Amino acid sequence: MNKKQRVVEILKVLDELYPNAECSLEYDNPLQLLISTQLAAQCTDARVNIVTKDLYKKYQTAEDFANADLSELEQDIKSTGFYRNKAKNIIACCRQLIDKYDGKIPDNMEELLKLPGVGRKTANLVLYEIYGIPGVVVDTHAKRLSNLIGLTKNEDPEKIEYDLQKIVPKERWADFCHRLVFHGREICKARKPDCENCKINSLCDHYKKVKG
Repeated sequence: MNKKQRVVEILKVLDELYPNAECSLEYDNPLQLLISTQLAAQCTDARVNIVTKDLYKKYQTAEDFANADLSELEQDIKSTGFYRNKAKNIIACCRQLIDKYDGKIPDNMEELLKLPGVGRKTANLVLYEIYGIPGVVVDTHAKRLSNLIGLTKNEDPEKIEYDLQKIVPKERWADFCHRLVFHGREICKARKPDCENCKINSLCDHYKKVKG
């Protein structure tokens, strides 16, 4: 069975296990998703959702973030980690949105990547969630599980993105990654994967190595 065939079989199982798998970040508009995804770097979605409940009451528009006091915003997002860099990027990003895009979120990869604090993971998620444009969202779960299963040998997220593009049906790019996230949280946990109770262990290289 080649990688494309394995992905088809993996998707069948994960679709059954996680039929409602979707983006875990809570947002009401494109700007909130953009900022929440930046906050989610090296932080859990659950923690980000706690922080943004109050954050999005205080800052409701790109102008609000663009004009925010840096030290105050740092404190508002402190528990997400790397808060100094994140606060600086969010303010700079929103200023650029206002100056270049009339406050709107760009609908293409090239322009999104020019925004401070926006990498390919954020851009792919925004393009899919907001504009319905297929994208492979490589977060820590997708990276780890793709390697364990044997779908890629790369560690660089961009290279993993391209590897998955070749073997996952285009219309399922984001869905596949969302399901990997859910499986990573439920079964294939970073500290101790529950291989014996994993429904896709017969399709996983790591399991074959563990079993010898």
